[in-house]
Amino acid sequence: MYANEIAKYHNKKVLVQGWVQETRNFGGIRFIILKDRSGYTQITLPKKVVPKDVYNVVENLTKESVIYVWGTAKKSDKAKVGSEVIPEKIEIVSLAKAPTPIDTSGKIESDLAKRLDHRFLDVRNKKSIALFTIRSKMFKACVEYFDSNRFININTPKITTIGVESGAELFEVNYFGRKAYLAQSPQIYKQMFVAAGFERVYEIAPVYRAEKSHTAQHLTEFIGIDFEQGFIESEQDVMDTVEGLIKHILKRVREECKEELELWDRSVKIPKKIPRITMREAKEILAEKGLKLPEEEDLNLEAQKILAEYFMEKEHAELVFVYYYPWAVRPFYHMKPEQDPSVTKSFDLLWNGIEVATGAQREHRYEVLKKQAEEKGVNFDAMKVYAEIFQYGCPPHGGTGLGLDRLLEAFMKLPNIREGILLPRDPERLTP
Repeated sequence: MYANEIAKYHNKKVLVQGWVQETRNFGGIRFIILKDRSGYTQITLPKKVVPKDVYNVVENLTKESVIYVWGTAKKSDKAKVGSEVIPEKIEIVSLAKAPTPIDTSGKIESDLAKRLDHRFLDVRNKKSIALFTIRSKMFKACVEYFDSNRFININTPKITTIGVESGAELFEVNYFGRKAYLAQSPQIYKQMFVAAGFERVYEIAPVYRAEKSHTAQHLTEFIGIDFEQGFIESEQDVMDTVEGLIKHILKRVREECKEELELWDRSVKIPKKIPRITMREAKEILAEKGLKLPEEEDLNLEAQKILAEYFMEKEHAELVFVYYYPWAVRPFYHMKPEQDPSVTKSFDLLWNGIEVATGAQREHRYEVLKKQAEEKGVNFDAMKVYAEIFQYGCPPHGGTGLGLDRLLEAFMKLPNIREGILLPRDPERLTP
């Protein structure tokens, strides 16, 4: 059984299994602190009570060794966890090499790079497991939300020859002598299957970006949460879907991760309504705070941080939508509002100053889309697979790409996105 179940079995025979966190020797009594994914179990070995061979096992134990312990669960006022196990038999299943390359107790801090080199050891503690449990629940909540809102799950190719994302480089792949690329977005495929009649689709899958970015928020491989929905009236409908998704994620995490949140000293605040401001309004706020950005420029990291502080102070809001991004910084397939062709019907969602989502209403009218591609210097006629989507009946539609990794980083206020990814990939890191 798990460590957090021991209290239910006081005065009963139990079997506990796990990794040795530490051992202690006080002469006539020895202790083993055993850990598993749920917490810690104190194994108490009084010399006069336990068999001699069991008592002597401690002499050969190294930290992180895997052992099985058969014994009797007891209530204990002295044990930190309120329970202990008095062993009758201990089996060393896997003796760990000593010393470990990094400290696993959390008492000695190691730099992130070294921890990532030995990631399987780095996460072998309750707090790390709590973080990835929260991540797992966030993933589950996404699937729940999309399924309950009539979205169909799709799986799109990750080896492809087509792509329309702007500003992101491609990883080239030798595909049996032909050039192919790792998918930088499922954008084309999402739109394809909305037009195919699925109407609402989503995918949660790896996304690849060959960008040499060295920030606390960028990776070359991340988990994208992408959706597309048809028959919308405007980008506001897409923002409504994103807002509903965020609220559902927070609701589920609050319900199912109480202990994990306590370990991280993180509370959950579900917003009644996420504030929405235009890019022009955002830049007016920034100008008041001393940061003036050109009309056609995107928000930089400093701007995102200032907006986060502003909305936390004014509305106690961790999240804010910024919409009507300049045409100059958005891809050709984003729709322009009729009243102002200098902007697009697109948006970003900022969470604690981190951009966690980008979305828009797409341009579904073939001739308009072709013209916008030409404005951006894109040869639309050469994009036959993409162009065909809009020639046989395509409804008004829009969608969003979110990063699961950034959602976790923003919500948990992690100092670096790599903390919330088991095995991150960036321009330097290709192993383990």
